[in-house]
Amino acid sequence: MLNTADILETIQMIRQENLDIRTVTMGISLFDCVSEDSNRLCEKIYDKITTKAEKLVLTGEAIEKEYGIPIVNKRVSVTPVSLIGGAHSPDTYVQIAKTLDRAADTLGIHFIGGFSALVEKGFTDAARNLVDAIPEALSVTDKVCSSVNVASTKAGINMDAVRLMGKTVKQTALLTKDAGSIGCAKLVVFANVPQDNPFMAGAFHGVGEPECAVNVGVSGPGVVSAAIKRAGDCDLSALADVIKKTAFKITRVGQLVAAEAANRLDVPFGIIDLSLAPTPAVGDSVARILEEMGLSCCGAHGTTAALAMLNDAVKKGGVMASSHVGGLSGAFIPVSEDEGMIAAVSGGCLTIEKLEAMTAVCSVGLDMIAVPGDTSEAVISGIIADEISIGVANTKTTAVRLIPAYGKKEGDTVSFGGLLGYAPVIRLNTASPEKFIARGGRIPAPIHSLKN
Repeated sequence: MLNTADILETIQMIRQENLDIRTVTMGISLFDCVSEDSNRLCEKIYDKITTKAEKLVLTGEAIEKEYGIPIVNKRVSVTPVSLIGGAHSPDTYVQIAKTLDRAADTLGIHFIGGFSALVEKGFTDAARNLVDAIPEALSVTDKVCSSVNVASTKAGINMDAVRLMGKTVKQTALLTKDAGSIGCAKLVVFANVPQDNPFMAGAFHGVGEPECAVNVGVSGPGVVSAAIKRAGDCDLSALADVIKKTAFKITRVGQLVAAEAANRLDVPFGIIDLSLAPTPAVGDSVARILEEMGLSCCGAHGTTAALAMLNDAVKKGGVMASSHVGGLSGAFIPVSEDEGMIAAVSGGCLTIEKLEAMTAVCSVGLDMIAVPGDTSEAVISGIIADEISIGVANTKTTAVRLIPAYGKKEGDTVSFGGLLGYAPVIRLNTASPEKFIARGGRIPAPIHSLKN
């Protein structure tokens, strides 16, 4: 039976505390699109996506209207393109990226993910060709997102891939320099990548997924922050309980939308991703949650502990609200997409070293961080290697999305627009790890990977 108080509370969350469904993402398998003819391959990809997701946007808009719940993004993720592109050349992979972009425009969706490769143990020819195509592909498309998984706890770290991704990030930044190097905002490097993630830029439709599925990402940093403020000066055990109960309520809203979307689109419901995904808007910040917990500024000593508690409480509350939880699930800390993070970096309180420490206890990793445009490939690869090592050693997902903003130096600002926001260019340690990175090979999997 519907409870009037619960309904009114949800309305308040939406109207006053920025509660929304951050994304409804339809995952689509492209395995049946394989063809040796590049034109036929692209034609089949376009037809499959535009047929399966034909009603995605209209369905999302209808649910928004009927329930009054904002759905910020409608997106599509596809099978990692390197798995269906075969031995085609990098030029054909660019052609595929353009096809994905055209399909996204036809559907009216915001982003399409899956221009991806899984290379944690080594490169196939197809994966190598896709990675070689990434800089051009992201420079000639608007909505295509790319990801590369370079490590896993089971396989260790492919340092050849880490080195190549440092070069790829730099090339992508160069080719999109006239737009603030925005191509890098659509490129993420992973360890232990989840194959049912609805969030961009890392979303793709994994090999164990059904023909089609609906995955939903919920969000509500403003709701959690408001709940903590109402809780007052309680102790941390009580505060964790407040966060858990709030996460439960947020996730139930996501469960409702996910079930409705899956039913109306006649595809299986995949997962709910519990992640607290911030935006540049005031009142929608993960950093401000941490400050509401008692820190004078995000980045102060104690930040990692506060974030660990927040992340754990969000997961515990969300798991009770949905039978199928997946994706990343936790608290995101993307600098350019979080008003509080932007302020903390600009004020000098939050450094890249502290951000790296925070990633050991939260979702994703070093995310949407603008660095000086003259940062070397080796330093970028070193940052990737450090962050990926945290994921491998801790059996968790970590990722890196760096933007070397051409023509920008420490203290400058680069703007990406929309949900991608803007970011101050952060200070880096420029001492070179080049000789270490150039060794190549694989860092072996940690001993605790042997769990069979």
